[in-house]
Amino acid sequence: MHLPRLNSAPRLLAGFLMAGLLSTKGWTQTSQNATPAALPAAPSAQRSEVKDYTKPRSHFPNPIGPYLPRHVPPPDLNNTPRVEALIQNGKVMLSLNDAIALALENNLDIAIARYNLNIADTDILLANAGQSTRGVNTGVVQGTPGGGVGGIGGSSTSGSQGGGAGGTTTGAGGAGTGSSGLVTSTLGVGSPVPSFDPIVTGTLSIDHANSPTSNAFAGVPVVQQNTGTANFFYQQGFHWGTNMTVGFNNNRITTNQPFTTFSPTLNSNFRFTLTQPLLQGFGLLPTTRFIRIAKNNREISDVAFRLQVITTVNQIQNIYWDLVNAYENVKVQQESLALAQKTLSDNKKQVEIGTLAPIEIVRAQSVVSTDQQTLTVAQTTLQLQQLLMKNALSRTLVDPVLAEAEVVPTSTMVVPPTEPVVPIQDLVNDALHHRAELAESRIDLTNRDLNNQSAKNALLPSLGMFAYYGGTGLGGSFNPNARICTTPTQTFCTQPADIPPSTSIGGTIGQLFDSSAPDKGVGLSLTIPLRNRAAQANQVRAELEYRQSQMRLQQLENQV
Repeated sequence: MHLPRLNSAPRLLAGFLMAGLLSTKGWTQTSQNATPAALPAAPSAQRSEVKDYTKPRSHFPNPIGPYLPRHVPPPDLNNTPRVEALIQNGKVMLSLNDAIALALENNLDIAIARYNLNIADTDILLANAGQSTRGVNTGVVQGTPGGGVGGIGGSSTSGSQGGGAGGTTTGAGGAGTGSSGLVTSTLGVGSPVPSFDPIVTGTLSIDHANSPTSNAFAGVPVVQQNTGTANFFYQQGFHWGTNMTVGFNNNRITTNQPFTTFSPTLNSNFRFTLTQPLLQGFGLLPTTRFIRIAKNNREISDVAFRLQVITTVNQIQNIYWDLVNAYENVKVQQESLALAQKTLSDNKKQVEIGTLAPIEIVRAQSVVSTDQQTLTVAQTTLQLQQLLMKNALSRTLVDPVLAEAEVVPTSTMVVPPTEPVVPIQDLVNDALHHRAELAESRIDLTNRDLNNQSAKNALLPSLGMFAYYGGTGLGGSFNPNARICTTPTQTFCTQPADIPPSTSIGGTIGQLFDSSAPDKGVGLSLTIPLRNRAAQANQVRAELEYRQSQMRLQQLENQV
């Protein structure tokens, strides 16, 4: 789903409010207002490669490719070259645009959230195999302190990390775990889904058995039997609910019993079976619900990552202007201290000539001490803001040059002389169409609708139709230990005219398909849960979660 770029009116309003706040504090930006010296051209943005994990490895050209692990490269914890390009004379000359570019390249919150895109791809791959999905953490990661996050630079503590992998939070559209904050969810309930990946099972064995016997009809006191087995089984499910199985069994038996006609004896049989659900599990929706949900979750991951970028960029802007404010505050406190020291000096002169009471010297000294303390606090705050900025724009501070470098902001806040007036309703409509959290909630609502329909289908009894066709083949050579009759009236022997011809393994397998010994049939299999309480509970809860998600979507729209 294509979602255009956000043009948020609240952000513009926040910019005007910040500009007004800065003007009240005397944000003159003397040195920062000056046009900085020409900076070297910054390197181009570093592109992060996002691989497509929705496609499995094929057997071609490597036959064992699907059985080999896929390597995920370790994270690159080095800073991009743009950081070094901005360092001049031991100082990081940083504009607001440079800060945003560095955040997009190096910020760890964005790097952590980027993994969710590939994680969502693996859910699609898993669903295409006929398995249930594991879900994706789609919350915003806010592990970078500063700019009002984590209780630093403001009173907000919304930057606490979630309980998911990498500090992410689970659920879409504001949900914590499951639908609208529920601990668990019915998402994915329904009839069993067959395996869409073909499964081949094979058994090869050789057995040698000696069995003492007390039966006179065995012909020998110890029955010796050698058995070789080669059995194969193939199974595959399809999106419309059909399940196909093919069994092919073969064995070769040699024995010393004289009453066995063939030794070795060749036995072969196969059975081809198709089963199709007619009530529960019938149709594409019940069997492909995980695939549809996984693809929708991938769209949610895209929207969530866009929201992550917007949130991080907004945080970087706040940290940047907090840094500018810290510089200006240091200047103000320095000027205040200089004025207090001059006042103390003037008061001393006036006391010497008798035009001022001595107590004024004590009062002026108190003001100087207070201003010195305030200046120390301002300088400490400036160092903290520089550290927060470097932490937000880099992946590591191991580099001693960067760790010791002073961050100097070069951008100033400019209020445009005129601002086009956009009707409030137009701004609201634009937000309703483009807000990321609304897009997440709408996609999640689609998932809940799919889940609701699947839960209704699971209420039905299980009625399956099956059909099968098979065949049996028998071959081998006449048993050399068998007794051959010498007279027509002799019993417990084989008449010479009845000695069967030898049949090879090829002839034995050929009998499976010439209808000499067919095995075929059709039937119905019916399973009726008499009280059906589990399916009723799942269906009602799925319906309640769907309605709850509708209310959550309306709540988000009202917040706009």
